[in-house]
Amino acid sequence: MSKDKVSPGSKAADARYRIVVLKDGPYLVYGQPPLTQQFICNNEDGNSWTYAEGADYPLAEPAALCRCGASKNKPFCDGSHAEVGFDGSETASSTPILQGAETFDGPKVQLTDNPDYCAFARFCDGKGRIWNLVGLPQPHAADHVRYEANHCPAGRLLAWDKASGTPLEDVLEPALGLIEDPPAHCSGPLWVKGGIRVESADGTSYEIRNRVTLCRCGASENKPFCDGSHAGRNWAGKRWQDGLPGQAEPADGE
Repeated sequence: MSKDKVSPGSKAADARYRIVVLKDGPYLVYGQPPLTQQFICNNEDGNSWTYAEGADYPLAEPAALCRCGASKNKPFCDGSHAEVGFDGSETASSTPILQGAETFDGPKVQLTDNPDYCAFARFCDGKGRIWNLVGLPQPHAADHVRYEANHCPAGRLLAWDKASGTPLEDVLEPALGLIEDPPAHCSGPLWVKGGIRVESADGTSYEIRNRVTLCRCGASENKPFCDGSHAGRNWAGKRWQDGLPGQAEPADGE
């Protein structure tokens, strides 16, 4: 485990937690982390602002979670990847996320942004576009930068304290979330929290990060990570029969 790359501001989870990407198949999840639906909810301005928890899914050891998007028993794998001829080739870079990130400088905070990992959750617009907020001198602007960055499930955005040069990263316990996005009328990625290691089908590990999103719709061009393709396809991975939180409602006709 000492050889694993860990992103600044992140901490590796206990070794019992790991996710293995199977070639052209599902994700194998070890360690039985909590798995819960996470519904994106808007604020009064109509922008993504918080998450509401939905159904919990107890996991076997290990648990196979659908990666192709075609399972009839989502979020679990039912073997549909073989029937549909799923090409799950991993195309993502193994380099640290900060190597491809742009830095935005402000008076109180800095922001790093690697758009290759955008999961289209839109928390970057919560109280104003985060790239504009970072340059404002008002204290509330720095607070909003930190909040919006930490709610980006993919870890694309990371806020930094300018004075100390340290990441302003919230501590997350190891857990998994099934992102559901009623405002965009689609389901989203698998949110991997708290430094759970993601292992490629070739046996190597990706950089360990506090916030990661893995593709569930099967269409990402940055597999195994989400690139927002689910939104363009209006992909539906949700199971409404498991119950909805009060803040979220299914789209018309669903």
